[in-house]
Amino acid sequence: MTTSIQGAASPRHKAVPAVLVLEDGRIFRGRAYGAVGETFGEAVFSTGMTGYQETLTDPSYHRQVVVMTAPHVGNTGVNDEDPESARIWVSGYVVRDPARVSSNWRAQRSLDEELRHQGVVGIQGIDTRALTRHLRESGAMRVGIFSGSALPDEGTMLAEVRQQPEMKGANLSAEVATKETYVVPAIGEKKFTVAAVDLGIKGMTPHRMAERGIEVHVLPATATAEDVFAVEPDGVFFSNGPGDPATADGPVAVMQEVLRRKTPLFGICFGNQILGRALGFGTYKLKYGHRGINQPVQDRTTGKVEVTAHNHGFAVDAPLDKVSDTPFGRAEVSHVCLNDNVVEGLQLLDQPAFSVQYHPEAAAGPHDAAYLFDRFVSLMEAERA
Repeated sequence: MTTSIQGAASPRHKAVPAVLVLEDGRIFRGRAYGAVGETFGEAVFSTGMTGYQETLTDPSYHRQVVVMTAPHVGNTGVNDEDPESARIWVSGYVVRDPARVSSNWRAQRSLDEELRHQGVVGIQGIDTRALTRHLRESGAMRVGIFSGSALPDEGTMLAEVRQQPEMKGANLSAEVATKETYVVPAIGEKKFTVAAVDLGIKGMTPHRMAERGIEVHVLPATATAEDVFAVEPDGVFFSNGPGDPATADGPVAVMQEVLRRKTPLFGICFGNQILGRALGFGTYKLKYGHRGINQPVQDRTTGKVEVTAHNHGFAVDAPLDKVSDTPFGRAEVSHVCLNDNVVEGLQLLDQPAFSVQYHPEAAAGPHDAAYLFDRFVSLMEAERA
């Protein structure tokens, strides 16, 4: 993804033309939203009707241009309490009808102002339903957004889009992860210590663990097994993050050492894919992925159906109909998406390790899967006992 900004523009961009160009040649014309300039990435869509601020600041969206399926975006403005990281990570933003006025007692500025302040190029006023249907039928693909008074011709824009790198084969977690280890202290009495490998972690994740008496040591994506066990952890956590899990050989090797030592292990999203690879399963790219806060998943260990928050374009290729033998004991698929039978969770049967593909920290919601942090605590309690 590359972005260039052409400088300041009017607050509303009412007269600033913008063009969205997909790599297959489909073109949508609208008006600039956020910063004016050009940007590139992978075009994906999010079905969440709320929580746009959490979406924008989720590191898993690094190098992606996010299309919002909800027609009205920006109604509640932007505040300094809800971001999931220190910056906006999406490379571009696509909305149909942005709010003209923010209306919320917590709002400190408008979404348009925040996008401009952080240099995020966007487009408004296009038919996002048509764009979403096209991505569902044709799959996620490279895209460019161009805006300003001197737009290139269509052939030039398309050529620039097709020169951009694809998401398949992209190794991105180190680009979004912390560079230095930091500690999130337990809230109340400290009960456990967890080493969390940051592959693109969201701020709410260590907070959910801290609420349960866990002191969380957040380590860089490049952390070694020695770095992890230097913390003397009761459990190890692998976070969400962007990119192709097939490139994550380092985190896979670290996880395999955690499994060899039989230390309680929990992974989410990218961490689920890392566990899949550590156990010997493959991963593959989904046609258009799961993104939003309304995805139905069944916990096969209980039969319960949950509405869950997702952001993933890759998945684990593991058998749904049997228990698999792995180098670390028996493993099974614990959760499955009810829309398309994609693997949404794994668990080992002979040692304390499990993972889910979705986001149980649920910022901005829903909260059906919060029990998974309690399940992690239970594994550490059992190991200590």
